[in-house]
Amino acid sequence: MIHKLSRKTFERLRDEHADLTTRGRIVAAEKIARAREHGDLKENGDYHAAKDEHGHMEGRIRQLESILENVEIIEPSKDGTVSIGMIVSVLYDGDDPSMAESYLIGHIEEASDTPVMSPTSPLGSALLGAKAGDMVVYDAPNGKLKVKVLETRPQ
Repeated sequence: MIHKLSRKTFERLRDEHADLTTRGRIVAAEKIARAREHGDLKENGDYHAAKDEHGHMEGRIRQLESILENVEIIEPSKDGTVSIGMIVSVLYDGDDPSMAESYLIGHIEEASDTPVMSPTSPLGSALLGAKAGDMVVYDAPNGKLKVKVLETRPQ
């Protein structure tokens, strides 16, 4: 599976991976070593907590490696067309303008103050290629829905 990421997110994930595989592993090993000094490992809560924390960190490292090994860096469109890495504001047909919603179209790892919408979701895929002012129709679980694209901007 190819993971489509913005350059900013790719660099953040690359830096997180480098930190976890260096400093993170050293800190985890030190915590485990300190906890071992507390005696019997069978009933040593600190030891088990440190081992669990280490396991979660190793899982995140593997997740990051999978993403970074299969990445495509996507540059947001410059012409306002909805694409990965763009924030799009939409208004559902019939809703009051105060009910407009904004989404960042992209991978779940795209950390943002704006909720992230997958480009493969029904609405996300329907929005791809649209521009401000366009009306987009998509199939939702409860039937066809229409949204108006109010604004698009890069993340």
